[in-house]
Amino acid sequence: MGASLADNDLDDDADFSETHEINVTPFIDVMLVLLIIFMVAAPLSTVDLPVDLPTSTATPQKKPDKPTYVSIKSDLTLAIGENPVTRTNLAASLDGLADMGKDKYVFLRADRSVPYGELMGVMELLRSGGYSKVKLVTLEGVPVSPGAPAADPAKP
Repeated sequence: MGASLADNDLDDDADFSETHEINVTPFIDVMLVLLIIFMVAAPLSTVDLPVDLPTSTATPQKKPDKPTYVSIKSDLTLAIGENPVTRTNLAASLDGLADMGKDKYVFLRADRSVPYGELMGVMELLRSGGYSKVKLVTLEGVPVSPGAPAADPAKP
């Protein structure tokens, strides 16, 4: 609530009169604090494991709000998001996630040097744990014309 002093009344006992204007300074302060919080939190919501993904020319699909990434690194270790996990505890670790359910998609990222058998082994672990909705993650590539040698657009 704001008040103003009356300029024309010199009486010291006069009551302060209320003003009916909105003070926007606290609102601006709150908005700036929220902006800083979102600027700091936004980079933390991405997965930053160094995985050399293969490329694909498939049409990109819409990504959900909170995807769950399972990554297979080049040394064949597994991670959920950025947290390392063993093969025996993969399904149990996924079950322990608060926002993960058996009906949600698991996004599987694998380094390009990972053998196909290892990739299929992790997919089998996911399936045996009840996670049958698996999407493979790749880099977006350039379509190759028929008869042309396949170039790797992800490497310079």
